[in-house]
Amino acid sequence: MFYLASDFAVSYPMLILVSFLVGLGSFIDASAGGGGLITVPAYLLTGMPAHFAYGTNKVSAAFGTFLAAVKFWRSGAMNLFASFWAMLGSLTGSYILARAALLLSDMTLRTLQLVVIPFVAVVILARKNFSDEDRSGVFSGRKLGLISFVISFCIGGYDAIIGPGTGTFAIIAFALVTKFDLKTSAGNAKVLNCASGAASLVAFAMAGAVYWKLAIPTTICSLLGNQLGARLALKNGAKYIRPMLICVLSLLLIKLAYDVIGKI
Repeated sequence: MFYLASDFAVSYPMLILVSFLVGLGSFIDASAGGGGLITVPAYLLTGMPAHFAYGTNKVSAAFGTFLAAVKFWRSGAMNLFASFWAMLGSLTGSYILARAALLLSDMTLRTLQLVVIPFVAVVILARKNFSDEDRSGVFSGRKLGLISFVISFCIGGYDAIIGPGTGTFAIIAFALVTKFDLKTSAGNAKVLNCASGAASLVAFAMAGAVYWKLAIPTTICSLLGNQLGARLALKNGAKYIRPMLICVLSLLLIKLAYDVIGKI
């Protein structure tokens, strides 16, 4: 089991800041993916150990992504067959890798964030628009299910041990590999995200690595952000949020780098 120091507490100004950043990250994640680039470092801003930042982030991410997935499904922007196999693959990969993440040291997790986040940010910001034509019919049902499972196993595992960029990688994979149109790819990605978040949450919660006093208010903000982001994605796309992502990401990367370098 993991335990916070008895004197650990989050001040009200920090609570407001983190809740805002989680809501912002959730908004971005629902519309374009990559919200974890903001939400995970936001939890680290409180000074809590990385295991608790990961675990607490899984609470807000899992519930917020679930509502976003429902919104995509109700709008018809989801392939239920591919999503089913994506859910199975993501649940398996994320639970296995979440258990592995619990074995890593706090410094290892923080350093992984510092190394991976800039790379993921470049991939996300360099992403080009994809076709809105659904060409997934070129695959047989069995092959489509297998590919969806493999994609989701790998990305779900990445989500459990690293996190940021999961939604964007999933959208890209479904669009390029399974050839779904961009909106359907985003809908399928939400199911993957939801499954990986739930499996990882179970693993972290069972290990006691969740700070529930912070998780509850940030989850409320995540629900609001995901709903607004999903509405924007279904209506207008995600091109308007890139400048906002760049500004917030730059500030959080500077703080995260300072924390890691200061402990070396």
